[in-house]
Amino acid sequence: MVRMSETMADVRAGRRHPGTIMEVFWAFLRLGVTSFGGPVAHLGFFRETFVGRRKWLNDGAYADLVALCQFLPGPASSQVGMAIGLQRAGIGGLLAAWFAFTMPSAIVLVVFAFGIATLSDGADMGWLYGLKAAAVAVVAQAVLGMAKNLTPDAKRATIAGAAMIIILLIPSPLVQVAAIVVGGVVGLVWLRREAAQDEAARDKAAQDSASKSPDADEQSDRDGARPDFGVRTSRKVGVIALTTFLLLLMALPILTVATSDPSLRLIDVFYRAGALVFGGGHVVLPLLETETVATGLVGHDSFLAGYGAAQAVPGPLFTFAAFLGASTTSGPTGLIGAGIALLAIFLPAALLVIAALPFWERLRRAQTVRRALLGVNAAVVGILAAALYDPVFTQGITSPATLALAVGVFIAQVKWKLPAWAAVIAAGLIGFAFL
Repeated sequence: MVRMSETMADVRAGRRHPGTIMEVFWAFLRLGVTSFGGPVAHLGFFRETFVGRRKWLNDGAYADLVALCQFLPGPASSQVGMAIGLQRAGIGGLLAAWFAFTMPSAIVLVVFAFGIATLSDGADMGWLYGLKAAAVAVVAQAVLGMAKNLTPDAKRATIAGAAMIIILLIPSPLVQVAAIVVGGVVGLVWLRREAAQDEAARDKAAQDSASKSPDADEQSDRDGARPDFGVRTSRKVGVIALTTFLLLLMALPILTVATSDPSLRLIDVFYRAGALVFGGGHVVLPLLETETVATGLVGHDSFLAGYGAAQAVPGPLFTFAAFLGASTTSGPTGLIGAGIALLAIFLPAALLVIAALPFWERLRRAQTVRRALLGVNAAVVGILAAALYDPVFTQGITSPATLALAVGVFIAQVKWKLPAWAAVIAAGLIGFAFL
């Protein structure tokens, strides 16, 4: 009754959306300064805030929204936040959700970049070695966790292993993209049984979750068995967003080569990283390393130190782009570089959310899409495993002492359940004192 009365009030008031931009902004700003723990933790915070406390949507709608954003390239938790903002207050709500959730960590990382730049001998300082060793442990944990969930059988493990071997032997951004595409094609052809098993497991999990919720039956009666997310975005707007996404993806590399403009180059690097990475979070590491470190845009030590620092701040890991933009050795740098990199890496995520929502119901039921996605996810595990070796391990482990520190951080996280941010700060302090 409360939801129905709110809806009728919105209709009488002539509002297209149930909330306001400032309401969205303050809700996400609180999350932006408190949401430690990475994408999975972020999704838990979002559910507690928007399903449990604020009741902006129900569990069924939230589960479908998470599934959509995991299907899309880009940072899944940020895309869920964008979609909630879009549902609550339109395009302005989407922008408010992104800005409030992203800016706190981006500001901290830009300040960190300026701090490194002011230290002439930063590469020789112990705290830097500590952060690089911590990055090894963090990425190793991410690889093991993703492998457990995304490559649970022989076929998907084979796809991941093949992707890892190819990328180590032929390191190139194009090879990484090709590995993702081939993984999708192989999944489409080879993973029919696995896709059916995955669908059955999802349905069972959804039924178990619903049976444990005391309000599940009442909620289903009000909103339907598969509740609509309720975003008032037309298919025409979705097509325009998808067209813009594809045009930028194709045109930016051509314009960069034709003009040799350093600003366009920076936009191209980070836009492609945001557009071509499935899984978000740590998975963006290999592509960014190839495009920034291998090309001389950012130094090895600065890259790994910034990546380690990114584990110690709340909010999305993609804000690492702000650090890299502020640390570039040529072209736009400082605040301008940080702003360009940050906007460019998140723009594909926003365009894809707007493009996909009007068509999600049809996509959700497509078995071919599910099979391809299983193969893509397996290839992503292989890509991240390759990055764990080079550059993370080869640059982060430079002595027995740094290996010992990385092992200690790994055990502290995996077995003692120490939060990543605390482990990274501790590693930096140990490095400062002893390395």
